[in-house]
Amino acid sequence: MLFIFFIGIIFIVILVLIIVFRVIEPIYLLLFNKPLYLFFYPILQQIDPQDKTVLEREFPFYENLPEKKKRYFEHRVKNFIGHYNFDGKSIEVTQEMKLIIAGTYVMLTFGMRAYLIDLFEHIVIYPTVYYSTINQEYHKGEYNPRMKTIVFSWEDFLSGHQTKDNINLGLHEFTHVLHFNSRKRSDPNAIIFYDEFMEIEKYFDQENLANKLKEKHYFRDYAYTNKFEFLAVILEHFFETPEIFRKEFPELFENVKTMINYKEV
Repeated sequence: MLFIFFIGIIFIVILVLIIVFRVIEPIYLLLFNKPLYLFFYPILQQIDPQDKTVLEREFPFYENLPEKKKRYFEHRVKNFIGHYNFDGKSIEVTQEMKLIIAGTYVMLTFGMRAYLIDLFEHIVIYPTVYYSTINQEYHKGEYNPRMKTIVFSWEDFLSGHQTKDNINLGLHEFTHVLHFNSRKRSDPNAIIFYDEFMEIEKYFDQENLANKLKEKHYFRDYAYTNKFEFLAVILEHFFETPEIFRKEFPELFENVKTMINYKEV
């Protein structure tokens, strides 16, 4: 009888989960344009005190979070480091490097529930610019979906991380990953990301809107290379100079904010 009781409980739990994810969340998503929930971790991963010190020093975003969300951030950083393979090319990949790369990604995806995605598996790091065999050119970074690999020049990654000049290699390449993911997946955050991109791309497609952006000289010229680069560049600006972005282009700013479900600005 006890066995039958437990089977019944498991059946009820499964039924409730099906109702939540197949019925309630789609309705919630339609009404509020955000997932039903973000954080549910029965057991939170803990990071070492020295790792916490690095996050405090390197990420004002993390420092400004309430204590509960700081623990979620730490949990995600540790999971990220454990989930992906780091490969240094003529450079030793240190724990601090892993923390800064992971922290950048977690900051970008903090409003997403499904933050660990399978469209990349490897993070390759060169000390400086490297020669790409894909197009026979020197690169600072790239995302190769076929190889499930992101490549960074550490010199340029660190420079973008440390300076607020609206050029942030980590945010740029990780945005390409999220964009690609939004076209392949159907979880709530992927749906929201893709839908908002459809709104954002009008600033690239419609000549009058594109000209208004160009007149301000806020986004660098590289943004207008194509829609994919446009998106990556505006995400760099969103995190690096949000006050200016919101003042100059409030509607576009809100599109980006909704796209990544950003709550900490």
